[in-house]
Amino acid sequence: MFRYKQFLSPQLTLRDYNAQVSEALVNVKAMNKVLRLGIPIHQQTN
Repeated sequence: MFRYKQFLSPQLTLRDYNAQVSEALVNVKAMNKVLRLGIPIHQQTN
């Protein structure tokens, strides 16, 4: 949760509960995409 709040806004901007849930899911999806960019691809060597 700390990284989520540091990377994205600590507050939800929308007023409707369902919209807030959607906003949080979109933010988490964006954060996961950014984190995946930093993960090295492991390849097995012989």
